[in-house]
Amino acid sequence: MRERTGREGGPEQGEHRVSTGESGAFSYARCVCGWRGPARRARESARADGNAHLARQDGNDGAGTAGPSH
Repeated sequence: MRERTGREGGPEQGEHRVSTGESGAFSYARCVCGWRGPARRARESARADGNAHLARQDGNDGAGTAGPSH
């Protein structure tokens, strides 16, 4: 998964660093900015949600990536 970060340490304003987590049978993407994607049964779908979030933050509308628009 791609990351866009500032300095080492805690999250800074405007920083986006996405990871995936699991809750029971579901996976989800989450970002240090507080965003959290929907629960997905497929980890790949959760990763796609996270990549779409990063693309939107980079000024790209995320066209061509899987996952819903938030």
